[in-house]
Amino acid sequence: MPTSRRQMPRRIYPLRILGMGLGGMVVGVVLWERQASALAWLCMALPAFVWPHVAYLLTQRSADPYHAETRNLLIDSAMAAAFVPLMHFNLLPSVLLVTLTLVDKITTGIRGLWARALVVMLVAGAASTLLTGMHWAPQTSMLVMVACLPVMVLHTLSVSVVSYHLIRKATHNNQMLDELRRVDALTGLFGRGHWQEQAEAALRRHHTTDEPACMLMLDIDHFKSINDLHGHTVGDEVIRALAHVVRGHVRAGDCAGRFGGDEFAIVLPGMHARDALAIAQRIREQTECVRLRHLPELRITSSIGVAPADHRHSNLRAWIDAADAALYAAKHGGRNRVSGYIEPALAPAV
Repeated sequence: MPTSRRQMPRRIYPLRILGMGLGGMVVGVVLWERQASALAWLCMALPAFVWPHVAYLLTQRSADPYHAETRNLLIDSAMAAAFVPLMHFNLLPSVLLVTLTLVDKITTGIRGLWARALVVMLVAGAASTLLTGMHWAPQTSMLVMVACLPVMVLHTLSVSVVSYHLIRKATHNNQMLDELRRVDALTGLFGRGHWQEQAEAALRRHHTTDEPACMLMLDIDHFKSINDLHGHTVGDEVIRALAHVVRGHVRAGDCAGRFGGDEFAIVLPGMHARDALAIAQRIREQTECVRLRHLPELRITSSIGVAPADHRHSNLRAWIDAADAALYAAKHGGRNRVSGYIEPALAPAV
């Protein structure tokens, strides 16, 4: 059973004590005004002040606390409806108790509970009328109105607090889902979708303000041979190791992501090609130093392509193609090397 279901009786217990107790006080004021019999007072006191504790014990001893609590919620509704004839249909407290009882059932989030509760309330109201007699006195005195105020205020506040916590929890869950969407589970780097969003933003800034930006494309050399010889588990370890190296060389504003398979991509906003080439070299050199604990003889190298953003890159695809071309130049040049272009303005004079 999910944790939320197991914890539901514990969450409802204090709310039931508060709700039934306040409702009982309102009914008590009406009974006092009409000088009700001892039996009427007993019919109010048992549901209002004894039932919440009995309901909690029933759920604690049940093999299925969730379904037991659902049943208890329907009993709550029946008791609230039974109060109405007991009060001789006093208008304000009757409408208040019935309305708040239905609101409580809706806020549980249990599908269809409010509809079942409505049927139970109609049946309980009719049964209570048969037992107590049909006495019609809908007028509400000022004293009863004042007695209703704590119920309205505290119920509204309690529902608001519960809703607030649910909203906070939903917001937190949405943030976690967004984080899962943005982050690659194997490497801890950004996933391709988020990385592309950041790359497009960097390219737009370059076109608009001439802000420099560079893209690095990294590929593990002979990765297929590593998988074939040592298995995919070792391949995953190699990917995680390279991701660790990459994380150690990016700034807070950079965006490093897993582009696909054993290929990584880094967007370096605000960086000129010469600096990007230096970072790529450091990543390549540190990759050579990586050793797996159980395979120290395995040598890992990487090839890296560097492509600065250019006004000729009309879209992200063009920029990625340029970085891919630089990567393949590094591979065709013998692997374990960096390939790229230095911007003309930064090229050394001849």
